[in-house]
Amino acid sequence: MLLENKVVIVTGGSRGIGRAIALASAREGAHVAINYWRDNDQSYGKASAVESIVGEIESLGRRAIAVEGNVAERETGFELVRRTVEAFGRVDVLSSNAGICPFHAFLDMPPSVYETTVAVNLNGAFYVTQAAANQMKAQGTGGAIVATSSISALVGGGMQTHYTPTKAGVHSLMQSCAIALGAYGIRCNSVMPGTIATDLNAEDLSDADKRAYMEKRIPLGRLGAPDDVAQCVVFLASDRARYVTGASLLVDGGLFVNLQ
Repeated sequence: MLLENKVVIVTGGSRGIGRAIALASAREGAHVAINYWRDNDQSYGKASAVESIVGEIESLGRRAIAVEGNVAERETGFELVRRTVEAFGRVDVLSSNAGICPFHAFLDMPPSVYETTVAVNLNGAFYVTQAAANQMKAQGTGGAIVATSSISALVGGGMQTHYTPTKAGVHSLMQSCAIALGAYGIRCNSVMPGTIATDLNAEDLSDADKRAYMEKRIPLGRLGAPDDVAQCVVFLASDRARYVTGASLLVDGGLFVNLQ
């Protein structure tokens, strides 16, 4: 029980990697506050995505709340922290995970696509990290912040010229916050997922040839699963990583190092 009785906030926590992080945290003993934004009509059986994840966490004997809000808005981070403290009394871990990646060519990219991507991915990570860090400082007992960056922080993408800079920014944000917050016992790290199969990219990966091509590039021979990332987040959030801060962890099956 790596996170026993810890209170964990997960942004973008109702689907994909965020959902897996929320569940993995609960399985390791944490109570979880889930941030979500306009995806609660996504069906998981008879329940919406957010209703489903709250129910799964509660079935594990843990407590959970769901707080709707757009992380791109500064007030969302502070409201999320306020609601979490109201429900659980404290914040021990933040998983800053919310993000979007609407593929688009560079030369004709509408300003709205670029600006929205930056607002959600980078501004959102900054605001929620700031809100959680202020609460952790006030508590005086330290904490852990783990941001979901991406392998795209390290490599380019012709259809991701708006996305890759945000993920590089998230990685850099955690490095700087590790310095800024270390004196308060707050550790800041990032995970860098490679190609992870989720419902968000299911359509893109439904092309059998494209999926086979992606799998061939990965030394471990398969796409990642959301829980592959979630387990690394749990480790970095736990006391087993008590001397790890300012670090990034590639979770990509070896994709980045495969140059052949």
